Amino acid sequence: MSPTETAAGHGTGAGTADWYRHFGTVDAPGSSACYAEWSVGVAGDPELILRIEQWPHHKRQPLLMLAAARFLGAEISPYPEFRAFLDAHWDDVSRIVLSRATQTNEAGRCATLLPSLAQIAAAEGRPLALLELGASAGLNLFPDHYGYAFDAGGSQMTRIDPDGAPPGGFPVLRCAVTGPVPVPAGLPRVVWRAGIDLHPLDVRDADDVAWLEALIWPEQDFRRERLRQAISIAREHPPLLVAGDLNVQLEALAAQAPADAALVVFHSAVMPYLDAGGRSLFRSTVARLASGRGCHWLSNEGHGVMMQADGSAVVEEMDADRLRGRFLLLHNSRPTAITGPHGQSLEWL
Repeated sequence: MSPTETAAGHGTGAGTADWYRHFGTVDAPGSSACYAEWSVGVAGDPELILRIEQWPHHKRQPLLMLAAARFLGAEISPYPEFRAFLDAHWDDVSRIVLSRATQTNEAGRCATLLPSLAQIAAAEGRPLALLELGASAGLNLFPDHYGYAFDAGGSQMTRIDPDGAPPGGFPVLRCAVTGPVPVPAGLPRVVWRAGIDLHPLDVRDADDVAWLEALIWPEQDFRRERLRQAISIAREHPPLLVAGDLNVQLEALAAQAPADAALVVFHSAVMPYLDAGGRSLFRSTVARLASGRGCHWLSNEGHGVMMQADGSAVVEEMDADRLRGRFLLLHNSRPTAITGPHGQSLEWL
């Protein structure tokens, strides 16, 4: 998932229109001119807003509707043509929206997590056991299988490749870095990887793979290519993915991690899908896990990325204007960096 998948918005009527307008004017520009135009068009289309209002609140988010249309074959086009496509396929769009979720599995986020993962491995003097919450198809569980290009501007580029991997056999994750980012000299060793998702996606299932591709924004072919490369790696090394509520499954799954590995529990754009009570319970669960089995906790979340029905927000540690659609990365509740939602940038604090 990503912060742009759940731009601020709440309630009914004007609230839903504001949600789409925010996505079209704040989140999408610079990343997808098509999604920007479509979302602004939806925001100014009262009849379409009324249709969207028929869905449950958590199903009205812009990217879910747009991805459903793309999954069904909507091409890049001016808004009137997109509106005609929706009219012709509305029943199917609704079916996809109600049966699917925004499970964007952006491997690029590994670039913003890697410095923290390498620091943890170095400090612990042990290999890592990775446990991702909201894992989708588990593609972010392979940071040791990807290549990286950290760009500090000018000629300051640091390239890290996985040992022994053939050129072209792995995605290269490019990330613009600012501040004293602790770029590692190499990749940490990972000996165990697992994830939890309400509905895990299977990289061997054609429909699930098509849905992952539909969640990528129309013009971003480079993301589509690295998704395909990451899927190839996951097919060769299937991770352990458990279906269920993260608050129910976390401790039991963590108990399966090797005792001689440093356990890292991490998530990106997952907290918006929990209400205030669920997030409070999650904090208690992680605290109990840390004091018992022991773990590190990496939280990579946006600020108020989706206004909950109860009015609660997600991250309170950083001013929203500074984030502006980006994530705040925390290590054991301490803010360490501001990150691009798709892993494209890393600003160390």
